[in-house]
Amino acid sequence: MTHAKPSSRLSSTLRATEIFRAHGGMMRMADAVRVGISRRTLYQMRDSGQLEQLARGLYRIADLPPLSEPDLVTVAQKVPQGVVYLISALAFHGLTTQIPHEVWIAIPRNSEPPRLAFPPTRAARLSDIAYQLGIERHNCDGVTVKVYSREKTLVDCFCRRNEIGLDVAIEAVKAYRTQKRTNFDLVMDYAKKLRAAKTMRPYLEALL
Repeated sequence: MTHAKPSSRLSSTLRATEIFRAHGGMMRMADAVRVGISRRTLYQMRDSGQLEQLARGLYRIADLPPLSEPDLVTVAQKVPQGVVYLISALAFHGLTTQIPHEVWIAIPRNSEPPRLAFPPTRAARLSDIAYQLGIERHNCDGVTVKVYSREKTLVDCFCRRNEIGLDVAIEAVKAYRTQKRTNFDLVMDYAKKLRAAKTMRPYLEALL
């Protein structure tokens, strides 16, 4: 059996590090292999502490500053079609006192649910219109994370009130009212499209 020379390993590591930095410091294994980084190099860098493994098949340069939203970034990288949803979207927008213990995401109706060992993830399959409405793209730690807008999230909460609790939905509306740039016309437009207007209107009228 032949072993790579130390100089060869060093050059492979330096090249891999440069590629990682060119990709924002984080890459999926499949993408790294596609651009010429061998699995052996990835494992060597992980075992030596040069890379940290955020999830299965997802690596990040270890000497970078800590991620501000590690769970959302990891899910965004591992589940490209996922959109941060319900409790996780409320928390992202500062609309709840709830602390999500899993990342809630929405995926298209016909998608396979993600199988992530970490972070804990809860996926909901949505119809085309429910999935596509109100998607925003936010830059978190250099990664694009898709999150439903505040207005869409309010409607989602009333649509799923039996699952998350009506009190959570009402708290979110109250919090939204205190924030800048509110748009209740847009909230009601989304509510009509998602057939939640009849349910939401009495609460909105009582709270506004």
